[in-house]
Amino acid sequence: MTDTSTRERADRVVGHGLGTSAPRPDGTPKVRGQFAFSSDLWADEMLWGRTVRSPHPSARIVRVDTTVAEAMAGVHAVLTAADVPGRATYGLEHTDQPVFASDVVRYHGEAVAVVAADHPETARRAAAAVVVDYDVADPLVDPEAAIDAIPIHPDGNVFRHVRIVHGDPDAAGDVVVEGAYEVGMQDQAFLGPESGLAIPAEDGGVDLYISTQWLHVDRDQVAACLNLEPERVRLTLSGVGGAFGAREDVSLQVHLCLLALATGRPVKMLYSREESFFGHVHRHPARMTYRHHATRTGDLVKVEARLVLDGGAYASSSTAVIANASCFAAGPYRVPNAVIDGWAVRTNNPPCGAMRGFGAVQACFGHESQMDRLAAALGMDPVDLRLRNALRTGDVLPTGQRITGVAPVRECIEAAVAHPLPPPAADDPLERPGGAGLTVDSADVRRGVGFAVGFKNLLYSEGFDDYSTAAVRLELAADGEPVATVHCAAAEVGQGFVTLAQQVVRSELGVERVVLRTADTGVGSAGSTSASRQTWMSGGAVQAACEAVKIALAARGGDLSAGPIEELREHHHRPTSPLDERGQGDAHVSYAFAAHRAVVDVDPGLGLVRVVQIATGQDIGRALNPLAVIGQIEGGIAQGVGLAVMEEVLVADGCIQNPSFTDYLIPTALDMPAVAATLIEQPEPGAPFGAKGVGEAPTISSTPAVVAAIRAATGVELARVPVRAADIAMPQAASRGAAQT
Repeated sequence: MTDTSTRERADRVVGHGLGTSAPRPDGTPKVRGQFAFSSDLWADEMLWGRTVRSPHPSARIVRVDTTVAEAMAGVHAVLTAADVPGRATYGLEHTDQPVFASDVVRYHGEAVAVVAADHPETARRAAAAVVVDYDVADPLVDPEAAIDAIPIHPDGNVFRHVRIVHGDPDAAGDVVVEGAYEVGMQDQAFLGPESGLAIPAEDGGVDLYISTQWLHVDRDQVAACLNLEPERVRLTLSGVGGAFGAREDVSLQVHLCLLALATGRPVKMLYSREESFFGHVHRHPARMTYRHHATRTGDLVKVEARLVLDGGAYASSSTAVIANASCFAAGPYRVPNAVIDGWAVRTNNPPCGAMRGFGAVQACFGHESQMDRLAAALGMDPVDLRLRNALRTGDVLPTGQRITGVAPVRECIEAAVAHPLPPPAADDPLERPGGAGLTVDSADVRRGVGFAVGFKNLLYSEGFDDYSTAAVRLELAADGEPVATVHCAAAEVGQGFVTLAQQVVRSELGVERVVLRTADTGVGSAGSTSASRQTWMSGGAVQAACEAVKIALAARGGDLSAGPIEELREHHHRPTSPLDERGQGDAHVSYAFAAHRAVVDVDPGLGLVRVVQIATGQDIGRALNPLAVIGQIEGGIAQGVGLAVMEEVLVADGCIQNPSFTDYLIPTALDMPAVAATLIEQPEPGAPFGAKGVGEAPTISSTPAVVAAIRAATGVELARVPVRAADIAMPQAASRGAAQT
C-alpha cells in the first residue's frame, strides 16, 4: 500500500525504469505550447472541409440542392450520399450509421453533406448555401417508450437486452429498500476538438493524419466506405487533445478522405466547439430502478435492478456499455441472488457511446445510492455495511464468474476512510459555496461526508480477441551506445503510454536511450486506448518484444556490432466468453476497484455546493509510474465531480440546448477539491508487471460519493445527477419537474 496524500512524488524519480516517476517525453513541449496537435496540421495547397448538418432530430429528406454551393468561388467539392463509392454506413461495432443521411435524419446534427473550399470561411458559407428540404417528424426521445415503439431504424430500436439471473430469483430479505435513479448525458469535453488532415496518395489511396483512439478500426471503416483495400488507407496518429472515449467512433475521418480523393488536394477539417458536441458520442443517460434485500444484520440477500440506457440514434458501443452496466449493477459486493435487466435502446437523441467508466458509472450511482438507503433502513453506518459485504478473491459475481485475481475492496474502503478529514471551513468568502459570487453567509453552510465504492472490468470482454502488437529494435548509435526504438500503434491520448513504453524498454533491456516511432497503421493493431487496457496489452506487447530481442542478442553472445536486432510480438489476454441467455459466463479478464469519500460544504437555501475534499483508496496492481497514476486519479475524480454537480448535455425534444463551454460547465482548477489518494499495490496475477489500468476507476465512484455527501449535509433525497441548485433548494418543485419530463 502506497500513501500519496500529497503530490510530492519527486523522491520516487530514481532512474527512468518501471516503478519510477519517469517524466513524459511530450510533457515539456506541451507546457511550452510547442507540441503539435492535430489542429496544427498543415499542407501545401490545403483545402478546408465543412459539414452540413441536420437542424432536426427526425425528418425525411425531400431534396438536397448543392448547385449554389458548387458555383461559389473557391469551392472545390460538395459531396452527398451519392458520392460515397463504397459502403454507405459505418460503425464501431455495428455498421448502422450513414456516412451521409440520404433519406432520413435520425438526430440533431447528423451529417447530410460536406464541402471543401480554399478558405475556412468560404467552406462555412458554402455549407450554409446547401439547401436541404426536410419533412419534419416527431422525434422518439423517451428511451422507455423506445423499447416497444415503431422502429426508427431498419435494425430496430433495441440495441441489446441483457438479462442476468443468479441464484434464487425468488429469494427475499428481512429488509427491503427500493429506489429510482437517473443519470444525465455527460460529454467527454476534451479540450482539442475533432480535427485531421487527409492527403491523396499516388497509388490512389489516401494518407490520413488524425487524432483518434484506435487507428486500425478507423482505417478499416474508412477503407470500406472508400471501396479501397485497407493497405491503401494509411493512418498516422496526430497530437490528441484529450479523448475519454469520444474518439473511439469515426467522426470526420470518412468525410476528410472523400474530399481529398474528390479534389486531389490535401483537405483539413477542424470542428468548432459547437460542432464537436454534434460530432461525437456522449455518455449514455440512464434510468434505473433498484430493489435491495438484506438480512437484519446487514448481509445482502438479493439485488433486483432494471437499467435503461439511451443510446441515441446509432449503435456505437451501446451493446458493450449495457453489458457493463448490467454486469456491475450490484456493485463490488457479495450478492448470492440477483435479477438484473439491462436495456440499451435507439432514440432520436444524440448518439451515445464510450466514456470513461463505460456503463459502470451509471450503475454505480444506482447501487451506491441503494447501499446508503439500505444502511439507513438497517440503522448501520454506511461504511460498515460496505465492509460487511465487500467482495474478496474467490467470490462469485452475479454473472457466475469467480474472481481469481486480487480484489482488495476492503483495503480500498479502509484506505479512503483512513485519510484525515479536512479542517472546518475557514471564514473566507472565497472558500464558501459559490466562491467569488460572495452570496453565501458562513452561518448557512452545512458540511456533509459521503462514501461510495465502485468497480469495473479491465480490457475487452465477452470473447473479443483483444491483442496488441509492438516492435522493438535494438542497435548501436553512431557514438557506439545502444539505442532502442519502439513501434506500436497504441494511441497516446494523454494516459501516458509514451512514457510507459520507454520505461518498459529501459527495465527489460537496460538501455537508457529509447526512441518512440510515431503510432501509425504501418505496424499491427494495438487495439483501442480504452477499457483501461493499454498498460496491460501494449505494455505486454512491448515487454514480449523486448524478451525476444534479449534472446536474439544472447544468441549473438551479446554482440550488437553485427547489426540491429528487431523483433515484433503480439500480446493477447486470456480467453473470455460471451454471456449466455441468463447472463452467465466467464466474460471478463480482471477488475479494478476504488473507494471514495467526499466532503462537501452546502448552502441548502441557495443550493450551492463546494466539494472540499475527495479521499480515495484505489486498487492499481502495481504503480509503474506513481506520479502518472496520481495524475490519472485526479483527472478521473475531476470528471466524477463534474457529473455530480455540473456537467450535463441538455437535450429538449431531441435537440442539444447547450453545445458550448459557456453553457456546458466543466470543473476548473477552482472547482477541484483537494485529493488524498492511497494506492493499493497488490500485483495482479497474469498481468504484465502485475499492473492494472488506473484511468477509469476514479470516475466511477467519485460521483455517488459527492452526492451522498450532499445528502448528508441537507437531508434531501437526491436521485438524479448532476445535482442542480434547485434540487437542493427546492426539492419538491424539482421532483415535480422531473416527474413531468
